[in-house]
Amino acid sequence: MTKNSKIKVIKRNDAVKAVPKPKAENEEKRHAAREMVSTVKNWVSDFQARKRGETKTAIELLLAVKPQPSEL
Repeated sequence: MTKNSKIKVIKRNDAVKAVPKPKAENEEKRHAAREMVSTVKNWVSDFQARKRGETKTAIELLLAVKPQPSEL
């Protein structure tokens, strides 16, 4: 061993206290992110459903069977 090497002594109580546990903060951020994603997904699906309905109605109006004047 060299003379310049340093040895750091860590007591058991100090080792446990040295490790912070920010799990609650991370969980809150994850929960908030999940809520935002869920909200946006709902908005997108509602928008798509509304557009599909409008498109279906427009196609039905354009392709509706109209009697010809000679058939009346």
